[in-house]
Amino acid sequence: MADTLNALQRRALELVKAGDFGAEAIQVNAEIARLEPGNAGAWKRLGRCHLEQRQFDDAVTALRAALALNPTDTIATNLLADVRKRRALTPNAAERSTTGFAAREFAVVETLPGDEACRALASRLEALFSAINASSVAEHIVQIRQRNGQNGSKLFQANSCHGGGAGHVYAFHHGGRWEPQFNIGWFSSPPFPASCFRAGLGFNLSTGGRDPDREAGHQRILASFERFQRTLDRSWKRELAHWMAANAGFLQRGDAPPALDLAPEQAVNWLLSWHRAAAVDWIFVGRWLFLDRPDDAKILADRSRLARFVDDAFRTLLPLWIGAYGTTGNPPEM
Repeated sequence: MADTLNALQRRALELVKAGDFGAEAIQVNAEIARLEPGNAGAWKRLGRCHLEQRQFDDAVTALRAALALNPTDTIATNLLADVRKRRALTPNAAERSTTGFAAREFAVVETLPGDEACRALASRLEALFSAINASSVAEHIVQIRQRNGQNGSKLFQANSCHGGGAGHVYAFHHGGRWEPQFNIGWFSSPPFPASCFRAGLGFNLSTGGRDPDREAGHQRILASFERFQRTLDRSWKRELAHWMAANAGFLQRGDAPPALDLAPEQAVNWLLSWHRAAAVDWIFVGRWLFLDRPDDAKILADRSRLARFVDDAFRTLLPLWIGAYGTTGNPPEM
């Protein structure tokens, strides 16, 4: 057995030096791993071979075996990251048939830095933006902004997508940095417990960023949130809580996952009790979809259904947006 292993090992190294990661290299390294399961090098070479042959699932299995034997192996770690990235960018036949966002698209969000993920998903994002822009509620929002001296002929522009933190991309309506935002966002798992999508109304209260009017803009968004609170308290407390309960509506604070532990009434009370001194950079209320829930996954995978989902959230929250925006504009009939 020792002679056989030595011969296989010599051949494996010869193939590496020759840059050959084809069928023979897979066979040789798989045989070494079978005869000597504790050989981390064989598992690592096998993972590289499967990667080069675009056999991504087999590559992940082999590289995980290598890392189980040597968790500090940086080469195996980097190879595993490369496998995940390339697998995320290579859809299978079933994934190519979807028009929305399925496991592959959320893997892109998980694997790539935010701006790269936006570029990789550009065609799907722009198709979704176009579908949302075609709705009557999107047209109404644009008209309200135009009547108040703002520019923009579409709710979402082609460049509306932005990279957030790890595993997060989002889009807000044109011109909405310092406005109450009609916002949609994607989160991968990890870092969230489950991959998910949001659509609703958000307030970016952070003082960070490079905006030239940061100080004045921050004061504007704080004033918008206070108007939102007054509108909510005056006529929308029960309606918002009821809508959240019936439509998987949840509060989000900062960069935390949606607050699934808060009942709708508790979420509404929190919104009403927030004040300027509280250190929260982001407040959002809206509908959520979770990829691990089969019914939600069907909506996410179908661009038309997802656009209708977004339309419903925006249409319902429009009166609150109008109140927060500080303008008069009759919402369309619900």
